[in-house]
Formats: sequence, C-alpha cells, structure tokens
Amino acid sequence: RGVAADANEPAGTMARPMTGMAMPPPQTGMRTAVGTSAGAGGAFLAGTIREGRYTEQIYGMVRDGKWSVAIEVLSAKLLEFPSSRSAASLLAYCYYHSGDYQNALQTYERLMRMCPEAQEYKLYYAQSLYKAGLYEPATKACQNIDEGSELEGRVLMLQAAISYDQDELLETKALVEQCPPDEAATIVNEACILYKEAMGVDGGAPQPEKLEQARLHFVEAMNTTGFCAETAYAIALCYYNQRQYGPALKHIAEIIEKGVREHPELSVGSQAEGIDVRSVGNSTVLKETALVEAFNLKAAIEYTMRDFEAAVEALSDMPPRADEELDPVSLHNTALMRMELEPEAGFRKLNFLLSNPPFPPETFANLLLLYAKHHYYDLAADVLAENAHLTYKFLSPELYEFLDATLGVQTAPEEAYRKFDDLSKRHIDTLRALTKSIQDARLQKDNEAIKASLKSYDEALERYVPVLMAQAKIYWDREHYPMVEKLFRQSAEFCSEHELWKLNVAHVFFLQETKFREAIRYYEPVVKRAADAITSVPAIVLANLCVSYIMTSQNEDAEELMRRVEREEEEADPEKQCFHLCIINLVIGTLYCAKGNFEFGIGRVMKSLEPYPKKLGTDTWFYAKRVFLALAETLAKHMIMLKDSTLHDILEFLGAIEACGKSVPTKVQDHPDRPVDVATANVSFEARQIKQLYVKLRQ
Repeated sequence: RGVAADANEPAGTMARPMTGMAMPPPQTGMRTAVGTSAGAGGAFLAGTIREGRYTEQIYGMVRDGKWSVAIEVLSAKLLEFPSSRSAASLLAYCYYHSGDYQNALQTYERLMRMCPEAQEYKLYYAQSLYKAGLYEPATKACQNIDEGSELEGRVLMLQAAISYDQDELLETKALVEQCPPDEAATIVNEACILYKEAMGVDGGAPQPEKLEQARLHFVEAMNTTGFCAETAYAIALCYYNQRQYGPALKHIAEIIEKGVREHPELSVGSQAEGIDVRSVGNSTVLKETALVEAFNLKAAIEYTMRDFEAAVEALSDMPPRADEELDPVSLHNTALMRMELEPEAGFRKLNFLLSNPPFPPETFANLLLLYAKHHYYDLAADVLAENAHLTYKFLSPELYEFLDATLGVQTAPEEAYRKFDDLSKRHIDTLRALTKSIQDARLQKDNEAIKASLKSYDEALERYVPVLMAQAKIYWDREHYPMVEKLFRQSAEFCSEHELWKLNVAHVFFLQETKFREAIRYYEPVVKRAADAITSVPAIVLANLCVSYIMTSQNEDAEELMRRVEREEEEADPEKQCFHLCIINLVIGTLYCAKGNFEFGIGRVMKSLEPYPKKLGTDTWFYAKRVFLALAETLAKHMIMLKDSTLHDILEFLGAIEACGKSVPTKVQDHPDRPVDVATANVSFEARQIKQLYVKLRQ
C-alpha cells in the first residue's frame, strides 16, 4: 500500500560544526607550558625512558600528540617526585590537549599552589575551565590574573571567547575592540562576531547581509597569515549559510586535499574502503587540519541537497576515531545519518549530547522531530518538559507550534488539526505575499529582486509542506482518503509542482481504489524521470504503479516495468540486497489475495522472496507474513479450500525461510525502554510458528 511521506522528514537538519567558528582560544598560552617545564627538573623522567634520552623522548611524545603514553609516564613520575613543577606542568599540558579538562584543572590547581606567583598557570586554569564549558568559574578565574602582566592580551582574548560562547555579543565586541586592530586574530574575532550577528544567535533578528561581511573578514585574515585550514573552513561555512554550495565545496576540497597530502597518517577515507583501521585519536595535528569540520560541513551540504548517500560517504571518509572520541558535531551527524539502521543507538547519542552541553544547536529540535517521526510522543513530550529552558533558544516559534500540534495528535486530534490549520493559514498568507512580490519584480524587470523573491518563495514552500502533510496525516491515519484529497486540492495553488505533494496525491488516488488512472498520471512522471536508474525510485511507487496498470487492464505496461526493474537488479552488485522487484511482486501477490484469489496470490508472494538470502529482509518478511496469516485465518473459518499441492508448497517455503532466517531480525530496537528479545524477534522463529499453524490446519 502507498505510504504518506513523513511530515517531519524535511525538518531534520545536519549539524554544522559550529566549533570551527568559535572564538579561537589563546593556544599559544598552552604552548608556554612546555617551556616552563624544561630546566632543572629533567631528572624526573628516569625509569621507563632510556637513560640519557628521557627529555628527547617525552618531548617527542608531546610533538607527535601521543598524549595517553605521555600522561602514563608523567603521572608515574609525579608520584615519584610530587614537588616537580616540570612534571606537573607537562602533565597538565597533556591532559589539556587530550581533552581531559577535569584532570587538567586539578593539575593546574596543584601548580597554582606550588607557584602562587606564576600568572601563566592561572591563565591555563581559566582556559581549562572555559574548554570544560564552565563559563562562570572561567570568568572569575580570569579576574584573578594580575592586571598589567604580559598575559593581559591573552586574558582579553579568553574573556572574549567566554562571552562569545555564551552569545553575549555586545560584551564580546567590547573586549575585542581592546585588542590590536591589525592582528589576524582580532580580524578573525571580528568576523566571528559578525557571523553570529548574521545568524541572530544573540536573540536579535538574523542579519543575512552580515554573512558577506564576515566572509570578507575571514578572507582578509587569511591573506594576512597565508592558508589556514580553520579560516578556510570558516569561509566555507559562510558560503554554506549563504546557500552558495559550489564555493563552499571548493574550499572544503582545498582543506581535504591539503590535509591528505601533508598528513597521510590521518587515514582519510580508510573507513569508506572497509579497512579495519585504528583510531587516529584527537591529536593536535587533526585539529589544525580542520578535516573533521570540513567533512562534517560537506556532509551537511550533501544532506541539504538530498544526496544522502554522499552525506554518509562524507562522514565515513573522516579520519577514523572511536565513538567515545567523537566531537559533538560528528556524534550528532553520525546519529542522524544512521537513524534508519540503528534508531536506538541514534536516540542514545542525541540524548547523551543533550545532557552534556555544549551541543550542536540542531540537537534539541532533531531529537524531538525524530521521536515524533517514530511515534514516541510520550518521550518527545518528556524531553520538551524537562528542557523548557532550551525551547526559546533552539526552537523557532513556528517549529514549537508544529511540535505542539504533532504531540497533541494522539490525545486531542481535533485540537491538533485546528492548530495545524492555523499554521497553514499563516503559511498561505506568506506565500500569497511572496507571489505578489514576484509579480511586482517581474513588472519592474528587476532580475535581482525576482531571484531573491523566488528563493524566499521556495524556502517558504518548504516550511509549509510539512505542516500540510501533518494535517493530512490526521485523516490519512483514519483512512478518510476523500478528505485527504480535498486538502491536497486546496493546496494545489502553491504545491502543484512540489515532488512530495505530487507523490502523496498519487498515493491518495491509489488507496481510494476507484481512481487508478489518476494515480498513474502522477506516478508515471516520477518513474520516467529515473529512466536510467529505475531502482532509485522508491519500491512502493513502482509497486503501486504496477498495480494501477493491472487494475486498468494495462498488463503489458506492468510487465515491461517489472522487466526493467529485473534487468537493473541483475546488473547491480551481486553482493548487495535489492528489494525493488521483490516488493513489487509482494504488493501484486497481496492484491490478488485481497481479491480472494489466494492460490495465485500466495504463489506470487513465495516467488517474490527467491533467492531467499538476497530477498529476505525485515521489511519484506513483515509484508509476506501478513499474507500467510490472512490465509490461515480464512482457512480456519472454512471460507475457502486449498489444493494439497499449494499447502505442500507453503510448508516447504516456510521450512526454507526458517532455515535461512535466523540472522534476519523482525524488529529493530528503537525505544530505549523496550529491549528486543533476539531469541524470538527473528524471521526463523516466526516462520516456525506460522508453519506449526499450517500443520494444525492441515490436520
């Protein structure tokens, strides 16, 4: 049967690596820690390091970013020499760069007690607090650093970074204005402020014109310093938010090319090749190359352009790291892209991010939308109630109203419909106003205004379609298809060229079972557009079109379509499972069974799953078993009689499915509180149960 496109799907968004845009922390401050650890304290390194080579080897570990090894050696030596300033200083530095800010804080506290006059340790302590997300203590720690010291400029930058991360842009601007105006770091900081102002993250209205100013500032900074991967990424991010994906991808390609050429040890692309590679960790080199940010942004662009395979590929090309080493943006995007395959793991990752700020701003909205998509309205309501303070920061009023209506569908469908209707009216008013703007611009022959108005219209339409689909879904779930059709007809003025709208109109005609010709009129263009790659069309569309052909006595067209699908599947990768032809035959077999012709229909269903290892899957078995259960119910009621040969074929088929279905799950865990019993939730177990049912019926 046709399925309504999910109303929540268009709202899911990939996180952009905002960390790349954050105010650059004074990294030079941390490098000083290496310098202060040198000198008379060198003897502490004796032991696991060869005699006479300890200084060289420990600094080699630091240079190569082997933080865990260096931490192990330094921790042992600090136990042996508790008063060694050098050991403590180097250990704190290693903790900081490995991302273990809690231990870095403890070690810098120890250093401040050992050397109360050393202002640099106070700075490093404040910086560790900042990196740990403890902004208020970090601000207080900055105030404890003596004024007039040579660290004053770096303290200013750190204070600006703290204010920036809290979206206090006026205070950030005041601090940055005290920095030397011609320095590249100051220009970058000014660009970062412009970027956030452009995005409206300080609570003000978005100011898109400032994106271009921010980009030009980043370009100016890079002209001053030469190529810098982080700055190139920032330029790409500006282009991304200006919807200029071509220039953004060009800068991303430059970052990746340079990273691969200069650092082959980072194993870029090795995961995509299926090679089992060791994690490269979160080294300083990895951060300096901005490869993680670049691949995340590339994935976001591909996701926005609806090329999901390319988005997955971009994430898998990233330097390999273990899950626990992933930054928040990579963790978010990995969860989002694998949600269909591993929903339970995806929800766990998004909840982890939400409970461990700072997290990508998209996390909150995406978790709520995905819960709604999987019909876990209770969990979505709990998240919304427990994080009310995040609602105003991360949800637009429009999105909040959409979610509020969506969550109310189960308990108060009439009220939810009214809310969707109010939202729809506002969207339609906006679309009418934009239509007038386009007409006015055309009359004035203003090409720039036409282009801008068309872009705004397309964006407004994309915001309206999910609301319309959610509203229609209320009637769809009650199988009131004429009312769904009426809603779609009312929206045709604006949506008639929208692909999702046309597809769902086709589904509505198909399910009314009296309008197959109208369904064909909408299904055919979808299939014709993909003439060279017919398996790129959703299988249910092909199946519904075949059924529509059969129901309108166009059997030759149905057979030709099935032959095309079969040819393309034969030419595909033999190791890859292809379900298109299987689903088409399943739908046709189900149709014949629904019309009472079980002999032919059940035979078609059994044939559709051959060869079993290639065609048997969670979804195909779900639809196939329903046919066998419907037949069993009809036989139990003595409504039909089956030939012995057909019953024999059914038992043989179920036996074969039992033999090869042990590894095929019938349910994927997608709810954290509802574990799946793998002993019973597999095809083999269910096939055995259905087979026993038919044995009893035969007796």
